[in-house]
Amino acid sequence: MEQETENRRRRGIYLLPNLFTTAAFFSGFYAIVAATNDKFEQAAVAVLIAMILDGVDGRVARMTNTQSEFGAEYDSLADLASFGLAPALVMYEWSLSAMRDINWQLGKLGWLAAFIYAVAAALRLARFNTKASSTDKRYFQGLPSPSAAAVIIGMVWVCHDAGINGADVVHLAWPLTVITGALMVSKVSYYSFKDIDFQNRVPFFVILLVVMVFVFAAIDPPVVLFTGFFLYTLSGPLIAVMRRLRKRSQKTDS
Repeated sequence: MEQETENRRRRGIYLLPNLFTTAAFFSGFYAIVAATNDKFEQAAVAVLIAMILDGVDGRVARMTNTQSEFGAEYDSLADLASFGLAPALVMYEWSLSAMRDINWQLGKLGWLAAFIYAVAAALRLARFNTKASSTDKRYFQGLPSPSAAAVIIGMVWVCHDAGINGADVVHLAWPLTVITGALMVSKVSYYSFKDIDFQNRVPFFVILLVVMVFVFAAIDPPVVLFTGFFLYTLSGPLIAVMRRLRKRSQKTDS
């Protein structure tokens, strides 16, 4: 009897963390639907909500001891929809699709850029899943897909909020989409912030800094979102260059 009950538990799935994953999946899907209806600000907010939910579901699973292989696989599929397909299609509908109005060949380059970003996100997630147990937890290999998505939808949100038409900045949108996709599948290291202990006591000024971050974010959310994640995207290549220069100087000194 006990064995039968145990088998039933194994065949079932944990509801709570998968609810958050489903909500993130829905947000990514809604972003695509909103973009096809030219509601780009709503699409950007939907991807942002998916990012928040993606950060919550794993923590909920660990806190409630409800981790499972099913949850991990489902989370990866939701991430592909929310941070791979959704940003690529939002960027295409907002800006890259305008390239087809110039000529047919450039139109192909527009949707190819969106495809490069989407497939890079898929490859990034697949590599993360296969190497999750063997890599340094302090660093990500390649730009994390949520951060890449934040850069893409951040540009859309900032420009849309400023009244800038996507067709007018396609010369910026195209390289940003391709380079962001390339950084996801690169070997550039990005700090993961996973070694920060949020349970221990911190100095009082840290709380003030957190408050100031929320204040600046409230002043202009799209600008703060895009600027913060764009600087994070640049941090990986900059740190890589600094490490190479340091190694060269060490070799020269020796």
